[in-house]
Amino acid sequence: MGNRSRDRAGDVRGVVATHLPDYRIDSVVLLGEGEDNIAYEVNGELIVRFNKESDSAARAAKVNDDARLLATVADISPLPVPKPSFTVAEQGCLAYFKLPGLPLIDLPVPQRSAHSTSIAATLGELLTALHDVPAGRMAELVNTDDQPKELWLREAAETYATVADRVPMVHRPAVEAFLDAPPPTDGYALVFSHNDLGIEHVLIDPVAWTVTGVIDWSDAAIVDPAYDFGLIYRDLGPDAIRQALCSYRIDVHEVEAIGARAAFYARCSVLEDMAYGIETGHDKYLDKSLAALKWLYPA
Repeated sequence: MGNRSRDRAGDVRGVVATHLPDYRIDSVVLLGEGEDNIAYEVNGELIVRFNKESDSAARAAKVNDDARLLATVADISPLPVPKPSFTVAEQGCLAYFKLPGLPLIDLPVPQRSAHSTSIAATLGELLTALHDVPAGRMAELVNTDDQPKELWLREAAETYATVADRVPMVHRPAVEAFLDAPPPTDGYALVFSHNDLGIEHVLIDPVAWTVTGVIDWSDAAIVDPAYDFGLIYRDLGPDAIRQALCSYRIDVHEVEAIGARAAFYARCSVLEDMAYGIETGHDKYLDKSLAALKWLYPA
């Protein structure tokens, strides 16, 4: 670790000792750093995250909002979510104990495929609970994220231009036909949702193959109800999206419209995931995207 990371590791020890005085600290490991946060893992079980916002008031507000959101979601969700253990708003610090289970993206593809429908059914029940919450109740905690479909298509086309050489030739005509076609135009009521329900954020018991929790609620927003279903379709396939929609308790005609828009989001977002995998060297994102082309852009 560089000097900055070592200094922040000292901050980790300090805040944990202050707020969990009976908790013995054996190890502090840098877990990762993104645009907004830097996160550490203590003893392999406690996540201590620092927001990188430079303005102290904005940093404190962001941490308090994140803690409120997680606490609120914990009351709504039928699945476990991370619960704040403590916050130090002035330092931009939020801490929580890890949930059990492994990210689904890290588990073997054959087993993942074999259990995809049961996992999707559970996620459909989660989305029912989230979407049932009045959007106005959540509006103070999250933003609205509902970009025009034309913008989705333009950005997907731009992304495709950067990854086209990695797309097998057999799928390219279908991708290009999709990018040239008009987007869905049906209306819908916005709902509260996770807004990033990819398999990297779904935790699984690798023995029982049950869902043990859903993590990373930082993108939660008021959105099109179809979006998270689109990520289920993208990552787990057509049988999974059908099962997820079967367990989604809503009017059957609306389910049909959601399924069509979910396919649109899946086809756009798989190109984004491909680009992410290529740019970062995270092969698991590239590999799952290449696999998904078979059902999203069949020859």
